[in-house]
Amino acid sequence: MALFKTRKRSSSPSYVSTLTIFVFIALCVFGVWMLTSKSVTQSDEDIATRMSLDTSATTNDELSTTSHEIASKIAAKIAEKRKDGSSSVFGDNPGHLPDDAIKSDEKNPDDESQKQHIIASMDAQLSEESSLTQKEQVSVMHEAGADSDVKMAEPEKVRPTITKASNKNKRGQEITGAAVENQEQSIGKQQDVQGFDTRGSKPEEDDENKEQLQEGKGVVEANPKLDMLQQDSEAALKETSSKEVSENIENQRVEDVGEVRQKPKGEKKGGKSKKQWSTQAAQSQKENKRQKVESNSEEKLEDHTWYLCNVTANEDYIPCLDNEKALKQLRTTKHYEHRERHCPEDPPTCLVPLPKGYKTPIEWPNSRDKIWYHNVPHKKLAEVKGHQNWVKVTGEFLTFPGGGTQFINGALHYIDFVQRAEPSIAWGKHTRVVLDVGCGVGSFGGFLFERDVIAMSFAPKDEHEAQVQFALERGIPAISAVMGSQRLPFPSRVFDLVHCARCRVPWHSDGGMLLLELNRLLRPGGHFVWSATPVYQKLEEDVEIWKEMTILTKSICWELVTINKDELNRVGAAVYRKPTTNECYDQREQSEPPLCKDDDDPNAAWYVPLQACIHRVPVDKNERGAKWPEAWPRRVNKPPYWLNNSQIGIYGKPAPQDFTADTNRWKNVVDELSNIGITWSNVRNVMDMRSIYGGFAAALRDLPVWVLNVVTVDTPDTLPVIYERGLFGIYHDWCESFSTYPRSYDLLHADNLFSKLKDRCKLTAVMAEVDRIIRPGGKLIVRDETSTLSEVETLLKSLHWEILFDKIKEGVLCAKRGKWRPESVAVS
Repeated sequence: MALFKTRKRSSSPSYVSTLTIFVFIALCVFGVWMLTSKSVTQSDEDIATRMSLDTSATTNDELSTTSHEIASKIAAKIAEKRKDGSSSVFGDNPGHLPDDAIKSDEKNPDDESQKQHIIASMDAQLSEESSLTQKEQVSVMHEAGADSDVKMAEPEKVRPTITKASNKNKRGQEITGAAVENQEQSIGKQQDVQGFDTRGSKPEEDDENKEQLQEGKGVVEANPKLDMLQQDSEAALKETSSKEVSENIENQRVEDVGEVRQKPKGEKKGGKSKKQWSTQAAQSQKENKRQKVESNSEEKLEDHTWYLCNVTANEDYIPCLDNEKALKQLRTTKHYEHRERHCPEDPPTCLVPLPKGYKTPIEWPNSRDKIWYHNVPHKKLAEVKGHQNWVKVTGEFLTFPGGGTQFINGALHYIDFVQRAEPSIAWGKHTRVVLDVGCGVGSFGGFLFERDVIAMSFAPKDEHEAQVQFALERGIPAISAVMGSQRLPFPSRVFDLVHCARCRVPWHSDGGMLLLELNRLLRPGGHFVWSATPVYQKLEEDVEIWKEMTILTKSICWELVTINKDELNRVGAAVYRKPTTNECYDQREQSEPPLCKDDDDPNAAWYVPLQACIHRVPVDKNERGAKWPEAWPRRVNKPPYWLNNSQIGIYGKPAPQDFTADTNRWKNVVDELSNIGITWSNVRNVMDMRSIYGGFAAALRDLPVWVLNVVTVDTPDTLPVIYERGLFGIYHDWCESFSTYPRSYDLLHADNLFSKLKDRCKLTAVMAEVDRIIRPGGKLIVRDETSTLSEVETLLKSLHWEILFDKIKEGVLCAKRGKWRPESVAVS
């Protein structure tokens, strides 16, 4: 018994110890298996997530191809594993695992259907999610902003870094990660199925997923085979496209980032950008080149040496009208071709000398009656026209006692005589903008200011010595031009009235070509006032001209309103009116002059040859010229009726709003000009060198100044708008010389002009032209880009101009011309 009892006691602890050890080992093995399974699963999930980020950047074609290859390999692996009964998922003895950890192979008939399901599910999943991922990338880029920089690494080192999308659609992104993980989640995780549903899964796919969940024995049961699928799919991906995917990711990332940054708001997110994104190296190289060019330009400007012009015209030099080389090559001068513009091929960069004894011009309105003789030292006109009271020499002054041949007793009396002859003219209300042909010394236009009317006066250079120069020195608007072989530089249907007093223009010659040019410029319903000897004298030549003129005016449907005589001046005037409809044109017995062709643009006026044809009157009530403008002064601030909201203005707003905004802007600017050294009592002749709607001129209308608005030929044609509001202007290209005498203007205003000219012509030549047309003591106001202002300032300093106001960073510069002239003369 003792022995037995002893054995029993001794064996019991041994048995317990052995059992304890066995249980402990089993638990350890189970724990290791669980940890290993979890680790592998987690590792596979990380790999799958990384693969999601890697593969999402590739193209859909690559994904589709890869998915088919992977699916085929996975299906083959499944078949091989199931046929090999001794093989286990982890390579361990199946007896060491719980019974429910191994899925039975009894359902062999379902193998083929499951294989097909895997392939179809993966194909659909990748195809759909790849497009969604591209959209998400664009969306994330939009949220992150244009400054975000997504740093890409090698595919195996990529980590999910897009936090905004993961916070919102974390489960959905995990589903889109890898094709195999998609299958795992569709089989084993109900939450992920819901996430997939929110991403747009198909109903039939959801049903299949639910059936698989019901048939399966849980997540643990499915994990072994899915882990095998994950490993195989990862190996397949690495074998087939690891390097290729890495390269494509980087390329796709660049395209996607560029797409996000360039895409307009209204464009679809999925659209591709065609614009190439420059590199930092290219940008830096371009900037260095720009700075080098700018630096060299500034050095050249600072080193520029100025010379006096070596020309016959001397201090009255107008480059485009005094081009002796071009004038010698003219084949004919029948149509005054020698008085038209012939600009030098290379714009001059020389400076025009000052007349000896030049003085600061007399201020307006005294300048209308007298000017300094030494400023325009020409006596010939006084000798030829002195008896007609054009101009007289009185000591050191030139005086203007009358006005011209037709109004030797004063222009104001003559102006009132015209209105009495035809009251509908209504100076300063109905009639605001006038064209004065053959203006002489400009007295008619000078005294029209008394009736709140502005006149664009012109006459040919040297037809009567310096007549236009006299007008400008008096403070009266005028340009040097001639009715010859080309259209005048104005748009069609803009002048309220055209005036000709003894202008000696052969209106009836060449099929009435010159009178038809006036017809182009005159508003429908506008008046033509012809004050000439054929109207009131009975000499044989005058009678013949009157007959020809009568035939011509009837053939172009002008109505002879009245013929009146001025007893004081012993002259007469005929007043005609242009028709407001096309009825007369269509009912003419003879089509002479003919109607202009439909493709003839009446507004084209820059170096356009004249044609003897009639432009039809606009009939659409919304077309410009169909209605008379608002009475002055209402028309100055009211948008023209033919500007409508469907039209986009120069500054991007609907045209009427654009017009109003421009008007308000310049009102504020003009209020500030007096703060930068502008004394308006010293200013009379003003030019806006690059006008848009005429807002600058409109803001100055209450001051005793006039403004010539220049609309450059390479900018939108807004000159008709300027005329419609009761202002005037002209077309011009600042790469050429302007048709005016030297020392014509007191103030030049250039708004964003010079920066636009730099690419087309030399800035040095443009500044030489500015120096030519502005008076000593005159001022230049420039608003432009910073770099351009610096160049302009450098040139002005080289010209010895005084810089009055210099805020380059704010884009404004004001300078004053002095009397400095170089001593050296240019080589001819």
